[in-house]
Parts: sequence; C-alpha cells; structure tokens
Amino acid sequence: MKFKALTAVAALMLTSTVAVAGGADDDSLVINGDIEIVTKTAAPAHLDGHLDEIISGWHFRDNETQAMEMDDFDNPGMIFVDQARETWATVDGSEGKSCASCHGEPEDMAGVKAVYPKWNEGAGEVRTLVMQINDCRTTRMGADAWKYDGGDTTAMEALLASVSRGMPVNVAIDGPAAATWEKGKELYYTRTGILDLSCASCHEQNYGNYIRADHLSQGQINGFPAYRLKNAKLNGAHNRFKGCVRDTRAETYKEGSPEFIALELYVASRGNGLSVEGPSVRN
Repeated sequence: MKFKALTAVAALMLTSTVAVAGGADDDSLVINGDIEIVTKTAAPAHLDGHLDEIISGWHFRDNETQAMEMDDFDNPGMIFVDQARETWATVDGSEGKSCASCHGEPEDMAGVKAVYPKWNEGAGEVRTLVMQINDCRTTRMGADAWKYDGGDTTAMEALLASVSRGMPVNVAIDGPAAATWEKGKELYYTRTGILDLSCASCHEQNYGNYIRADHLSQGQINGFPAYRLKNAKLNGAHNRFKGCVRDTRAETYKEGSPEFIALELYVASRGNGLSVEGPSVRN
C-alpha cells in the first residue's frame, strides 16, 4: 500500500489526547421548517457487530453551528448551490448543451444523490456523483472535465444534494459493486501512518469523544458536500478523506483515486437510512 509503515507506539500518544465527552445530542434537524432530516436510525444490516445506531455528524456540532444548517438563509453552503443553479442552465462545450438540456430543472434530479456512488453498467465501474458529472460534461456536452473536488464540481454536487434533502441514503453494495465495497471496507479498517490509526479508530471506536478540540463524529458523509467553518468553503468527501489520512501522519491518495472511490462507496453505505443532508455545515 501507499501508506507509510505503522507504529503502535505512536498510537499511545493519541490515547492521551482523547477525552470522554457527552456523545451526540438529542436535538432534531428540520430545515426551513419543513424538510425533516433523519439524523439517527438503526444501523444497516452490513454494520452488524460494528454499530447499532448510525448518527449524522450534525449531532456532534455546537448549537450555533447546528442552527446555521436549519435555515437556508443562514447556511453559507447555499451560496454555492445558487452559483451551481446558474451553471446548470449555462450552455458549455462543443455540443451547445447545458445540464438543463438533458435533465430539466435541478429538482427533477431529486433522489440521484441518495444512490451514489453506484455501479455504472456501461462503464463497467463504480462511479461517484462527481465522476458522473464529469462524464456528462465530456461525453454529452463536449466540455472540459472539472477538477475532482474542485469548486465547480463540489458546488454542482451540493446542488444535487440539496434537491434530495430528506430522502434516505440507499447505496447499493451488492452485485458488481461488491468488490469495490470490500476494498473500501478494507481501507476503512486498515491502520496507517505514524499515529497507527484507521478510520474506525476515530469514527467507530471513539465517536462522541474529543480528540484535542475536535468532537469526533461517526464520520458519516450523508451531509456532504459540507461547508466547513475551518476553511470557509464547501468540501467534498474525498477532500475530507485526504485530510483525515494526513492527520494520521500518512501519505495519502488523491481525490478521485480508485482507493477513495472505494472508500466513498463503503462510507456512504454506512449511512444507509440517514437522510441526504447536504450541503451541511461543519467545523
């Protein structure tokens, strides 16, 4: 693997930084007074033995951050959604098409975000929503592909998430997608880096606790793309994966790499049953 060698001694350094917290709160998330978001529910069957309940990252944020997501006028991520609406209707590329030319209004795409990543039979691969957006641009519009997790792609993904808010995540992991899912699962539980951590070390074994000033969540991505107060912009899931791996003091993969595609499929499936929530607001 590309990750650096593990050191169990360094993991002991992390242990001393983890403090027990109160866990997830019991608040309810309703957006704009009418979009009810399922933020806690029974874990899907494939998490048997790992988690009994799955919980949105919204529950691990402070009251002020939570409130920002409850009203689109206060959610800074919606600025990028509005920008993507303009892009949606804008003709680009050699074929004289816009997104709207094939797909109609963004609201006609409700439910799409809930099932990605998914197996694409024609391409013979698992595709993330970002991959599908770029395929539309290059093969149907004759336009240039956007940078993976770049500003344009993340904004467009946020637009597609916004019209699916409240719908249950329902990512398929069987059939031809199973091999990619298994690869993602292996990555999720593999300890890496100088700190000898896996995704599960923080997001399954220690969620609800604090690591320094960060209140650890389950690492659910039903709220992505997420507007992070830390960097004041929308962030895609692969960007967050990259940051987490770097936090373990390991070499990381690139956004859009086969490894992160597999990891996204696995992590998304861990949220099956939660509502699509993006664009969310996080620290």
